[in-house]
Amino acid sequence: MNYTKSRYLEQLSEAYPTIGRATTAIINLQSVLNLPKGTEHFLSDIHGEYEAFSHVLRNGSGAVRKKIDDVFGHTLGTGEKVALASLIYYPKERIELVRDSEPDMENWYRVSLYRLIEVCKVLSSKYTREKLRRALPEDYAYVIEELITEKPEVLDKKAYYDSIVDTIIEIGCAENFIVRLSRLIQHLVIDHLHILGDIYDRGTGAHFIMERLCSYHSLDIQWGNHDVLWMGAAAGQTGCIAAVVRNSLLCGNYDTLEDGYGINLLPLARFAMEVYGDDPCTQFRIRGKAKERNAEIGLAMKMHKAMAIIQFKLDGQIIAAHPEFGMDDRRLLHTINTEKGTVFVEGREYELLDTSFPTIDPDHPYTLTDDEKSVMKKLQSAFVHCEKLQRHIQLLLKKGGLYKVYNGNLLYHGCVPMNEDGSFREVTVCGKKYKGKALYDALESCVRKAFISLSEKEKETGRGIMWFLWNGPDSPLFGRSKMSNFERYFIADEEIHKEAKNPYYSFMDNTDIALKILAEFGLTGENSHIINGHVPVHQSEGESPVKCGGKLLVIDGGFSEHYHRVTGIAGYTLIYNSYGLMLTAHEPFVSREKAVNDCTDIVSRRVAVEHTARRISIGDTDEGARIKMRIEELKSLISAYREGIIQERDE
Repeated sequence: MNYTKSRYLEQLSEAYPTIGRATTAIINLQSVLNLPKGTEHFLSDIHGEYEAFSHVLRNGSGAVRKKIDDVFGHTLGTGEKVALASLIYYPKERIELVRDSEPDMENWYRVSLYRLIEVCKVLSSKYTREKLRRALPEDYAYVIEELITEKPEVLDKKAYYDSIVDTIIEIGCAENFIVRLSRLIQHLVIDHLHILGDIYDRGTGAHFIMERLCSYHSLDIQWGNHDVLWMGAAAGQTGCIAAVVRNSLLCGNYDTLEDGYGINLLPLARFAMEVYGDDPCTQFRIRGKAKERNAEIGLAMKMHKAMAIIQFKLDGQIIAAHPEFGMDDRRLLHTINTEKGTVFVEGREYELLDTSFPTIDPDHPYTLTDDEKSVMKKLQSAFVHCEKLQRHIQLLLKKGGLYKVYNGNLLYHGCVPMNEDGSFREVTVCGKKYKGKALYDALESCVRKAFISLSEKEKETGRGIMWFLWNGPDSPLFGRSKMSNFERYFIADEEIHKEAKNPYYSFMDNTDIALKILAEFGLTGENSHIINGHVPVHQSEGESPVKCGGKLLVIDGGFSEHYHRVTGIAGYTLIYNSYGLMLTAHEPFVSREKAVNDCTDIVSRRVAVEHTARRISIGDTDEGARIKMRIEELKSLISAYREGIIQERDE
């Protein structure tokens, strides 16, 4: 036995000091391998739509309702099943509503408790006792475990359980108990959550989503370009800050900035009124619900223009400082001819829709004025010193990354940059060229250094990389030739607005390319898939989210209300359980109030189902591989004990 292995077994013996302890552990671990695989839930491109996100999380994309059907079959009517599902989704609200109309609350408590207990029993059967105990609410853990665990030693089980339920009702704990059981069901129905990017921007509830994820029991996050943009802003990168604020103004989304993170926009408002007070700023209209409710829409449009000009200046500075980004064609301010009212873009002169540029010096078009510098300095300080934002960004760093390989599937947001011939595109990062998986690893390393490096130079490089990931043509998170914000504001010709997609998207129905990408990330076999977010699937135009014969699944169906008119739906979600994969399309979520009052659910339909030949067990998963490795290590420890290499200890 070599020295390294001997030292490792010595350390392992501290946790398993005897042959008996090691043997018991092996038996327990071996039994875990035969349990059904836990359910994975995949969501993508949430874009601040908190209510829809919250509901999908509560109903597990239909998994809760399916479990109710499995448990009660034909013994409950459709109405009773719908009511039970609504109670599980919104227990507090449903109890308040029922209390106003139910004449016999004691009986309602009893019936509801028994039904929730039955659902919990079935769900808990997939978990080990240890894992189940970690999921139980601390204040009711013992009682719930008694109710959902089979006790063969109890002869009169009905009387035993009746006495517990009666006591819960008698001492006035029924409502709290129903709430705890409902939340436990939400927890148990989904073993692990995957978020495939773009939590931020467009909708008004990204801060609520992040707060919910901070307390979620098991998750990972693949960064989207909007998420990395906010990460860059939190790190103090001024180009990212300007883009975040401009996006928020464009979408009328002040709630996340001001209420969610306490970012003060008053200095920007004052500056905008001083500089653009007489400018109608008609090209800087506000999207979304804000245009219906904002009494000061004129001020918002002026702020929008002020921040857009600041952003274009800062973008020009970043591009000049980083020629390796290959974005010099996006420096457009110096091509503006104010006398003619034109701009030169991609080799052609266009007439400008707006010719008022009071803060642009033709000789130094990318230099901020003193007032613009003051606005950005205050915004930078607000982003960098916001405790809540920094905590949320730390979650993205701790649980997130540019990609994830999990249980045979490859998860990412955006695309793997490719050339027209289907080869992986080489991209320069910090003076070196990378492609495929190596490109992802190099970019992620740079991002992390922006937050943890001791070198200010590495931090600055990382901040620049986050800006590149947001909108760079070779960014795997963006995947387009350009972000045509300038053209959309200032040029009428819609042809110049178009953003060419990376060749990756032309290969989305090419199975050989999908297999090549999977192999690049170390995945082979018929049960491996690419699960892809970022580009909405236009279902209304007949596009399918299932590509390459099922090897590639695109799960961005447009959670954001902004996309509903072009996608025809409100998002896809994916469930991967012990029976296989189930892709579901969702109709728009109406409201939380309607879900509570009318027991409405998101109308969903299965788009694709891939059943496995046999039920998948934990032994078939990544966790199973780790357990098998531990079993082999414990067997080696037992051999070392028996051979006298390591001595058993007193327990």
